[in-house]
Amino acid sequence: MSIKNDEITNMGASLIKTIWLNRKFISIFTASATIISIVASLLITPLYLSTAIVFPAATSSVSFSEQRNAKASAVDFGEEEQAEQLIQILQSSQIRNIIVSKFDLFKQYDISKNDKNKNHKLIKAYNEHFSFTRTRYGSIKIDVLDKDPKLAAMMANKIVDLIDTVKNEMISKRTIPAFEINKRTKKRLEKERDSLLNTLAKLSQKGVISLDARQGLFQAYVDSENDADRNEMKQKIDANLKYGSEYDGLEFMRNEKIAKLEKFQVAFDQAESDANSKFNHKFIVEKAVVADKKEKPKRMIIVLVSFLGSFLFSILLILFQIRFKALKAIKE
Repeated sequence: MSIKNDEITNMGASLIKTIWLNRKFISIFTASATIISIVASLLITPLYLSTAIVFPAATSSVSFSEQRNAKASAVDFGEEEQAEQLIQILQSSQIRNIIVSKFDLFKQYDISKNDKNKNHKLIKAYNEHFSFTRTRYGSIKIDVLDKDPKLAAMMANKIVDLIDTVKNEMISKRTIPAFEINKRTKKRLEKERDSLLNTLAKLSQKGVISLDARQGLFQAYVDSENDADRNEMKQKIDANLKYGSEYDGLEFMRNEKIAKLEKFQVAFDQAESDANSKFNHKFIVEKAVVADKKEKPKRMIIVLVSFLGSFLFSILLILFQIRFKALKAIKE
């Protein structure tokens, strides 16, 4: 154990001696690299960060059914599933295209619209300046970097506003066709119901009555006090004998159709609400504000890393040179 400790001590002493003997080279190399890093860090365009934080909503519709969304209401915060869905929307091309167009990001990122790779460069630059992450609390953090602090805040808040616009458009593409189908179905059911009601009305004009009331016709005929009343009852009895069964069938169909319409009305109201309502799909926790301090670059860190890196690299160069000379001497 003592031999190893002595070897380590000797190696350390040898390294210190080597550094000391080559201190001039190391100092010049390290100083040069440090100066270059300082100049380079000063030339880097500073970027300012603006952050907005939102919570996804648990539900994005008004429920007309007790079973639908029983565990979620309009005042509930969304959970992991809703947060992941919201991130996908934030990362969508719909939002990116709107932001690119509204704030002319081709010009902002110095990308020529004539460049054959303009879209690739734009998406790369966009992803470097915009990020959407889910926090441990379930909220979504929207970070926007830009050389103009006011523009960064404007873009972050615009993205927050676009959440509802884009998601409502996506929902409308599905709910509007569904509502149109429900509307046509309702019209068909109402037309069938009205047709039944018209037919029943015509039979009623002929004296046909419902089955319950029909049972008293014969007794009414017997109780008639004069020929006129008996003739009237006779006509009603004949009409009911002739059309009674048809009337009963139509009446049953009418009741079934009305019950079906009443049950369908819930689905229709839901479809109408989903298609025509524009919902707020998020809770705004914090809107983006104009940053008063740059986020990037961290010049002190750049200079420090450059100093340490160049210092260690210069030592490695010296050790490599010493080793190379030793191997060369052995061969000779």
